[in-house]
Amino acid sequence: MWIRFSILFLLGQLLMAQQPDPLFSKIPQLQQKWVDSVFNTLSVDQKIGQLFTPMVFSRKDTTHYHEIKTLIEKYHIGGIIFSQGGPVKQTQWLNAFQSISKVPLLISMDAEWGVAMRLDSVVAFPWNMTLGAIKDNAVVEKIGTRMAEQERELGVHMSYAPVLDINTNPKNPIIGNRSFGENPKRVAEKGIALMRGHHKAGILTSGKHFPGHGDTSNDSHKTLPTVGFDQIRLDTTELYPFKKVIEQGLSSVMTAHLNVPALTQSNVPTSLSHEVVTRLLKDKIGFNGLAITDALNMKGAQTDGSKGNMDLMALMAGNDILLISDDIPSGFDNIKAAYHETPEVKERVEESVKKILKAKFKAGISQIQRIDTRDLYRRLNTRKDSLLIEEAFAKSITLLKNTDAFIPLNTGIRYAHIKLGDAGASNFESHLKNGIEIESIAVGTVSETLKSLKPFKKVIISYHRSNRSPFLLQSFMPEEIELIQSIAKKHQVLLDIFVNPYPLMDLEDLASLSALVVSYQNSPISQEISAKLLKGQGSFRGVLPVGISTVYHEGTGIFTKSSEENLRIKQIEQGFDPDKLAQVDLFAQQVIDSAMTPGMQLLVARKGSVLYQKSFGHHTYDKKIKVENHHLYDLASLTKITATLPLIIREVDRGSFSLESPLVDLIPYLEGSNKANLEIKAVLSHYAKIVPWIPFYRATLNKDGDKQKRFYRGKRRNRFDITVADQVYLRSNYPPKMRKEIIESPLLDSLYYRYSDIPFYLFKDYFEDKYNSDLSTLAEQFLFAPLGLKRTVFNPWKFYPKQEIVPSEIDDYFRNQELRGYVHDMGAAMLGGVGGHAGLFSNAEEVFKIMQMYLQKGRANGHQFFSSATFNLFNDCLYCDQGNRRGVGFDKPQLEGEGPTCGCVSGKSFGHMGFTGTYAWADPEQELIFVFLSNRTYPSMTNNLLGEKNIRTRMQALVYKALIH
Repeated sequence: MWIRFSILFLLGQLLMAQQPDPLFSKIPQLQQKWVDSVFNTLSVDQKIGQLFTPMVFSRKDTTHYHEIKTLIEKYHIGGIIFSQGGPVKQTQWLNAFQSISKVPLLISMDAEWGVAMRLDSVVAFPWNMTLGAIKDNAVVEKIGTRMAEQERELGVHMSYAPVLDINTNPKNPIIGNRSFGENPKRVAEKGIALMRGHHKAGILTSGKHFPGHGDTSNDSHKTLPTVGFDQIRLDTTELYPFKKVIEQGLSSVMTAHLNVPALTQSNVPTSLSHEVVTRLLKDKIGFNGLAITDALNMKGAQTDGSKGNMDLMALMAGNDILLISDDIPSGFDNIKAAYHETPEVKERVEESVKKILKAKFKAGISQIQRIDTRDLYRRLNTRKDSLLIEEAFAKSITLLKNTDAFIPLNTGIRYAHIKLGDAGASNFESHLKNGIEIESIAVGTVSETLKSLKPFKKVIISYHRSNRSPFLLQSFMPEEIELIQSIAKKHQVLLDIFVNPYPLMDLEDLASLSALVVSYQNSPISQEISAKLLKGQGSFRGVLPVGISTVYHEGTGIFTKSSEENLRIKQIEQGFDPDKLAQVDLFAQQVIDSAMTPGMQLLVARKGSVLYQKSFGHHTYDKKIKVENHHLYDLASLTKITATLPLIIREVDRGSFSLESPLVDLIPYLEGSNKANLEIKAVLSHYAKIVPWIPFYRATLNKDGDKQKRFYRGKRRNRFDITVADQVYLRSNYPPKMRKEIIESPLLDSLYYRYSDIPFYLFKDYFEDKYNSDLSTLAEQFLFAPLGLKRTVFNPWKFYPKQEIVPSEIDDYFRNQELRGYVHDMGAAMLGGVGGHAGLFSNAEEVFKIMQMYLQKGRANGHQFFSSATFNLFNDCLYCDQGNRRGVGFDKPQLEGEGPTCGCVSGKSFGHMGFTGTYAWADPEQELIFVFLSNRTYPSMTNNLLGEKNIRTRMQALVYKALIH
């Protein structure tokens, strides 16, 4: 009984340890079929060859090329790892090598900070230590995706990243900047993010250096480093990131050449230890992916017992891929001999080969594909890369100290700047001096430098080392330490270092510094961003990935909220190229200079965040009042979707009527009319034969075009209380005449799409009759107030100063005055300024909030205005097959040719235009909103250059072109 229990217990433990197979493809049956079919065709030599992956240098000559060619043809190697060289030559070699290999080669690269780690002419991404300072893991994932996209362009299938070593030893000569930091949780989170980014682009990943190379003082390329911790420490610290990343689907693990007695019970390198690779990694942790040795030509792998048998030892330890064997022919022969003599070796070879083939299928290389070298440099170096790097540096730079508000720098103070280190600082200096009075001081002896600094109270010291490689010297020279400490005794000092945090450990007295900033790398981008942050242009967001003292421990960082937000970084974060988005400014000014409109408000938002909001021009062409963001525009027909349509959607959501309901069910006075049986969905889709508009005002004018006295008064009277404009009052009983005219209006002769205002007159009556309240009050109660809108109103002349309301026209045909705060639309004016089709005033910011509510399908500001299912009914193009693009109440993208959009929006997008020169459009697929408000009708609505030149949609096109693809 006890034996049976023990077996069941051990089986349960084994099952619990097993992780999901990271090499499974989306179609495992097809994958297994391919693996079996290829495996069954392989000879013993070809199987053994699959285990080997030599290093290839495309920068070398044809001799090296032919050496690799021989390894493919004679030893049937399974893959290659590309190292130093150039993109085009590497790709040419790759294509040639793939063409002669029976089984497609698994192409890999050691590309921890992108392929620039090995190739020239390619942009480098920030080092892991820099990424470790970023709290936002989404940035790390985006960088992982872009790294992987570069790799795919080169025909690479696997990257030896992420590095999962925890750098707890500041003197580690080989990991350092390659680590995400000293906190196991931080390293795991960043590693997962980078891995997910790679997997999104279809690139296999490799966590390294198992079981953890971070706390060593020796380089395993040169010797066998010792990690002397006990099992408990290793399990909770060094192994923690590996276990967490494996749980999330890590493709492979690279085994390190380390002496870890607590794990191996010997001095055998961990990469050659069965205890580590098989029992710990595969059995205990449950890893099912590829186990890959670190380079077997490294000194750390070459022990006395491994000479000549290293490849066989690595295989029998449990490794699947033998990376950079010191002697492939010898290793091949040793494994082949053992294969025929020892069943266990045969079993290991076949197990590993099947896993390698499974990985190849997962990577999409069941068929050899030739890689195109045309435009390769352009595809590897995109605008997206530089913007992503900019975002990463902006979110990594860390503020550790800021006494006496040294930062932001004061435009009224004169500062001295001293540059230390052996690398350049030109970008930092030029951006720092832009707007701030700064004098650069040459460094001499301590006494000479102190003498030069006498006129200055505040001194900025920046420290710069080469950004060419993370392995280069980072630390201060002794004379630099002496100089910093001497200056800090006599001056207020801001120290900004463009290296990792470790050199600060050599400064004995950090307390003497007034301000302390870590900028991590000495790249031109980090220099520029750091300078701007010092001037208050943006917020400090980074934290220390490693501790440097008890005061400045891991995770330390002062987060600032700048009054001058770094909108540029925010735009990049949300997927916009700030420089391309800035082209909107130029176009807006051209439109104004061409007298298409006196002024405008523009707003671009994505994922709920306003990324661009500007006002241009003036209220009128006399340029007396500049347009500001809070000023109000006449929205014209945007009223339909910003006031009336939300109420209609709510009614359908409540079941008051359906889209199939006839109008007469809602509006009884239509009984017996030609509109009684028109369906709501057809009416709101402008597909119901209703006339476009009725010029109601003309019936109130005499033959000379003057207002008839029987209809109007210049002062409010008992029977003349409808305010049409300033000192223009209409008879109280006139709206029923308008209603009668609507009822009696004919329908069009044939059915086709024809835009019409008339349905929204009817819906206004429906709401006001049903709820015994005017439309403006209903819209305020249901929508505007819950959304927190303060400046979205009908008849703004009642509530706001005239100088805050943009005029729409100088009316010389009806009201005979400048219309400022009074609705432009004549029919809405004759209803007291409140129409279902027109009359609302607002600004771009508040229109955005309404459009965002739609984008979130009725949910906003803690309220659910209507269900997402009901919204979807209205955002459907019901008559597209009849050539009518409209949604139910919404305008939709054109079906062909020109139309209400740039032609670059998604089919799910929706919006509307307004007669006065307004426009609002939302795109669910891009989570993007564009708002354009103008008064193109000023001074006369006869000026329609804005419409004729498609300005609104061309502006929208610029916005979409600014998206980072």
